[in-house]
Amino acid sequence: MAALATAFIAMAPAANAAPPTSSVDVSQTTVLPGQTFTVAETVYNPEDFTVTFAKAAIYGSPTPITDVVDVVGCSGTTEVGCFREGSSYRAAFGDLAAGGTKTGTFTLRVKDTAAPGSFTLQHQFVGDNFAFETLDGPVITIGNPSTIADVKVALAATGHGGLNARIDYTLTVTNVGPSAASGIRVVATYASGLSYGSSTGCAHVGTTRTLNCDVASLASGASATAKFSVNGGLLALGSYTTTVQKTTSSPADPTSANDSASKTCSALTGLIVTC
Repeated sequence: MAALATAFIAMAPAANAAPPTSSVDVSQTTVLPGQTFTVAETVYNPEDFTVTFAKAAIYGSPTPITDVVDVVGCSGTTEVGCFREGSSYRAAFGDLAAGGTKTGTFTLRVKDTAAPGSFTLQHQFVGDNFAFETLDGPVITIGNPSTIADVKVALAATGHGGLNARIDYTLTVTNVGPSAASGIRVVATYASGLSYGSSTGCAHVGTTRTLNCDVASLASGASATAKFSVNGGLLALGSYTTTVQKTTSSPADPTSANDSASKTCSALTGLIVTC
């Protein structure tokens, strides 16, 4: 009987770990002077009492965050909103009961005078009657505009019905700047059930469903286009999604959110193809 009890205890699932008292989600970790980014901070009250006037706080180390960025927006808070306190910015939630969570989002703008460098984003759950430990978040890098180029991609598609259904794609690569960009590669991947047709500005990779689309260089503000086509045949049916993903470029790209794009087309047999 004792052995069975021991076995039952050993098989019992472990209790779920409690969430941290504070956590952050940052929209991007490399930013430029004048650029805007967001920090969403979630606080959790693990205590058995209410934390009064609960607030999410963010700091910078070793550089105070208040020296580097300004708050230009705030959401998820009470009417008090976000405010500066000492060398921190805080988002007010009101009282937070035991076991409760709240999330507030700071919209921050890098000061025009911010010098290139890095700081650790720190965060903390604080209240009027209790304060939890300060935790380290990601490293935020203030880039030098002369060493950064934001390259973005876009994808357009046109369907053609007939005896051999075809989809024509146009890939547009744009250098948002501020520096010139070089060594740009965008990888396009088309859906299974389609076959390679032709391309201009892209190279089909062997027998795979991918193409490498390379741009040697782009001045700040300039764009380049590449085209490729895939075939579906007369029996094409269903949805087909093609994606493009920038894999390399130089110098550093501060924004990953615009590095990929996709387009979905639908075929109702090969005679009708819509995108």
